[in-house]
Amino acid sequence: MNSSIAYTHERVGIQNAFLIHVYNWMAFGLAVTAIVSYMVASNQTLSSQIYGNGAIFFGLIIGELALVFALSAAVNRISASTATLMFFVYAVLNGVTLSIIFLVYTQSSIASTFFITAATFGAMSLYGYSTKKDLTSWGSFLFMGLIGIILSSVVNLFMHNQALYWVITYGGIFIFVGLTAYDTQKLKKMAFADFGDEEIERKASVIGALRLYLDFINLFLFFLRLTGRRR
Repeated sequence: MNSSIAYTHERVGIQNAFLIHVYNWMAFGLAVTAIVSYMVASNQTLSSQIYGNGAIFFGLIIGELALVFALSAAVNRISASTATLMFFVYAVLNGVTLSIIFLVYTQSSIASTFFITAATFGAMSLYGYSTKKDLTSWGSFLFMGLIGIILSSVVNLFMHNQALYWVITYGGIFIFVGLTAYDTQKLKKMAFADFGDEEIERKASVIGALRLYLDFINLFLFFLRLTGRRR
């Protein structure tokens, strides 16, 4: 009995250490994105070249998507250092594309939206970590909702329907609030199951950080649509 309790305590300690690594990497990614985004927006020559040339802007977006898919698909074949480098490059590219928010919204509303996002993300991540409820069933529902949001957003690029815009905004907030709790619990379970290898654990922490990073960024962007004040 005592050995079982000791084993459980050991696994919980490993689990918590893993999650700390995940959140540290996520915070690092967010910091890189914020710094790059602000620097690009502050450089009028650079920002005009990026947003004045559709090929460059959409090339950056395609590059971001390619990196995410490549990292997810090749995670079992690449080293932890390569996965970390790909995550860093993605954070930089995302910072370049997101720099447009500094040109569209006031800095005060960006800052206030960031704190709203951080509070919401923190609360839902804490819920995902501490709840005894199994959130596995949320996965398929949230994934279908995410697909619906993506398709609706593409359609509305051509329709410019204001009502659909707000449906997408509130739906996006709901989806990524749920995904934050779901992904946190999934990472918690993953860590408790034991990785068996330090290299695998390092890669898992980077992939986990990317998932939470994407949850945070998308939640921030949807909140910004709701609370941001345009220039």
